Amino acid sequence: MEKELEQLIAISQTYGKDARFVIAGGGNTSYKNAERLWVKASGHALATIGEEGFAVLDRALLNPMGEKVYSTDTALREEQVKNDLQAACITRDRRPSVETSLHNCMGTAYVVHLHPTAVNALMCSVNAAQRCKELFPEALYVEYTDPGYTLFKKVYDRIQAYKAQRGKEPQVIFLQNHGVFVGADNTAEIARIYDDMLARIASQTNGLPTGEAEVCSCAQEVIPAIRQMLSRKGRGLKTLRVSNDALIAHFAANEQRFAQVAKPFTPDIIVYCKSAYIYLAAETPEELLAKAEEQIEAYVAAHGHTPKVIMIKGIGLVACGDHAKNAQIISDVFYDAMKVAYGAQSFGGEHPMEQAWIDFIDNWEVENYRRKVSAGALKGRVEGKTIIVTGAAQGFGEGIARQLLIEGANIVVADLNEVTGQQTADNFNALTKNNKAIFVKTNVSDMDSLNALVRTTVLTFGALDAFVSNAGVVRAGDLEAMTPENFEFVTKINYNAYFYCAKVASHLMKIETKYDDEYFADIVQVNSKSGVRGSKANFAYAGSKFGGVGLTQSFALELAPYRVKVNSICPGNFYDGPLWSDPEKGLFVQYLKAGKAPGAKTVEDVKNFYLNQVPMHKGCNPVDVTKAILYAIDQTGETGQAIPVTGGQVMMA
Repeated sequence: MEKELEQLIAISQTYGKDARFVIAGGGNTSYKNAERLWVKASGHALATIGEEGFAVLDRALLNPMGEKVYSTDTALREEQVKNDLQAACITRDRRPSVETSLHNCMGTAYVVHLHPTAVNALMCSVNAAQRCKELFPEALYVEYTDPGYTLFKKVYDRIQAYKAQRGKEPQVIFLQNHGVFVGADNTAEIARIYDDMLARIASQTNGLPTGEAEVCSCAQEVIPAIRQMLSRKGRGLKTLRVSNDALIAHFAANEQRFAQVAKPFTPDIIVYCKSAYIYLAAETPEELLAKAEEQIEAYVAAHGHTPKVIMIKGIGLVACGDHAKNAQIISDVFYDAMKVAYGAQSFGGEHPMEQAWIDFIDNWEVENYRRKVSAGALKGRVEGKTIIVTGAAQGFGEGIARQLLIEGANIVVADLNEVTGQQTADNFNALTKNNKAIFVKTNVSDMDSLNALVRTTVLTFGALDAFVSNAGVVRAGDLEAMTPENFEFVTKINYNAYFYCAKVASHLMKIETKYDDEYFADIVQVNSKSGVRGSKANFAYAGSKFGGVGLTQSFALELAPYRVKVNSICPGNFYDGPLWSDPEKGLFVQYLKAGKAPGAKTVEDVKNFYLNQVPMHKGCNPVDVTKAILYAIDQTGETGQAIPVTGGQVMMA
């Protein structure tokens, strides 16, 4: 038995990781012997499934369901069937797949049910039945039937009729507007059948449009506004994902093309993308936003929820999720639907689901359960917000970004260090739940680089809720030792770059606040205690930080009418970070050479000198600073403040 389950897990993961066969965790697999059935449990993805992801059922209780008479009332019948499945389930903590009965009624040991894009191009076409018969004469074709008991009963009866006519069971069962079931007594045979199936279909279809397609530069003005239209009125912050290529551009070109993907093809599309979508096209950004506002509010009034998919000519596919993970799934699922629609043209044209079928899926309890599982739970003080943190590849910035990520934010790691920055983003994504981190190589002293940073942020997440200007440098030295070059370098990064960051961030934030009267955005500068108190033999740094506080107060006055708060956080010394502890360039070494700690002969002497100045006798750390940043973001009554986090070393009057 152990060997059979290992093979089931292996083939499940193989297909689950292959986007040709599975999108967003769809499909299910099973193995059975005479007594037991192991079938994928709801809420588990094939790509990562293990033994714990399979519900185990007693076949003695499952087998009679094919002949059992249930209620003629649809709702009551589905409840009765669900209860029978639960009664047969040995693993009570795992909800068996809704298609469990279909797996059980096929006679083979292994059953693999998938929704391959190529197969659905055929199954969701006008001529599906005829072309299926021509290409796969040995297969069983079942016209669309509502999922649940009705589908199971139809397939069960059709299998019996197939056996009576041909003296054997079908190994392949095609379901119109749904997918395909493949059964065999070993997984190698299942793989062979699927390979042959895709090859036959490929011989009948044209290739998809390929290549890149530009996203209009206006996206930076349009997408943040649309995000706020979707998020306002208590709907919760949305995360938007923008994508474009030759295939998307094909369907976004005009309303006639879009009509080919304007209705769902399969139940899975409804689960993740809902059943109605918005198309927008206009000559100017202003006209586009006017149309967007009108259509979004009309959509919400008609459907009771915000749209999941907006197609915009010149921009592309905009997936509108409740969080980053959700937006990615929506994008993947709808992109697959476009592949299906394009492929269906080779089989007489697309055949979307009919409205009655759509209504059944949209209201079906089992599919609502799947939708809730896919949505995930929301929590965290900055849940759903998108935050850029500059200088976040390592050190203090990495620690701040990490804490904000844990609190639910989408994080953009903006840093010059490409290798370390990408590794940091990868490490962050191992910690995420529904949020996401990305790395964008950024030079904070270059406006073009900052504009590219903001554009990437908008296309990936749809908005910018907070900008944490953390990147900074130190060059210690007294008047005799300080060179003009070092002074200018410190000023350029710590002072000038803060202005550049605030300039690009505030432009975007003013667009967002324009479309949501209750929304506030934040610019937060990570300053220093040296920004509110002078620092001996460190005037270049202190001067740049004093200037930063002046910028904060000035920016705050200018941006307050737009509900953009601007605050500085003034940390004490982070002794454990590379800024201080780097053995070659760290401040301990610099300050020892500069004589900033009287009588100090070693780096440890310098560290003790500074610790003794702190009433709480502790260094500052990223957790402390992030708490102050979270306060600045949470509150809506303060702006232009310099908030000390120094262990009492600096106390404000």
